[in-house]
Amino acid sequence: MNDQTRPSPGATQRNASRPGWHPGQWWREFRLALGFFTRLPLKAPGGPIAEAARAFPVAGAVVGLIGSLIYLLAMQIGLSGLLAALLAVAATVIAGGALHEDGLADFADMLGVRGDRERKLAVMRDSRIGSYGVLALGFSTAIKVSALVGLGDPWLVAGALITAHACGRATLPIIMRSLPLARANGLAVGAGKPGAAATYQGIGVALLISAFACGPGAALVSVVVAIVAAFLVSEVARRQIGGYTGDVLGAAQEAAQLAIFVNLVSLA
Repeated sequence: MNDQTRPSPGATQRNASRPGWHPGQWWREFRLALGFFTRLPLKAPGGPIAEAARAFPVAGAVVGLIGSLIYLLAMQIGLSGLLAALLAVAATVIAGGALHEDGLADFADMLGVRGDRERKLAVMRDSRIGSYGVLALGFSTAIKVSALVGLGDPWLVAGALITAHACGRATLPIIMRSLPLARANGLAVGAGKPGAAATYQGIGVALLISAFACGPGAALVSVVVAIVAAFLVSEVARRQIGGYTGDVLGAAQEAAQLAIFVNLVSLA
């Protein structure tokens, strides 16, 4: 190949970062996202999780579907709506390995501590949970369960669970692209940076999944409120610690879910 036909380094980099559309590439990204976001027993391919950004909402939909099936089964055997909602939320936490709940707790503890940026980052890395983290998890779980009980209809609940988990995870690549890293090591560093195309495609996938789960109007509202809630969390993180960490992403995803649940109840 001569110099005239050889692609430039910039073109090669752009082509490498552009996600492919063939089924094999989608299947690889789906397994990568599912292996990271769930505790399901499967062999995930290697690579930074950012490579699977557009599959984030699909992995979230799987977690939401697991919660939906548990809720529908609980209602089918005659359990109360409250107990069914508790079991459904517990199922999503177990399926997701409490990854985002841990981030929410650490983020809340960071907000509650006094000190400079380094002190706040140290608190987020501490494996122990403080009073702010406990309260955040308690209120988060209570809001989710109350929202599911408020929806009442089992199929509305199933749609809400799938929508919340799909849209919540679709917001993560936006933060990963728009904020700098808060520290030079950690989970977020190894995750990499998603491309613009994959980020937008992930939002489109979340919108499509949500449209099937709860209708086009509710899906559009869910995507918008999820992005707004995640942006607010990311803005707080930017002001407090100068960027994002894995815990910030977890907190943003949880905030997006809560916003979706509340809005779906109001729409219902």
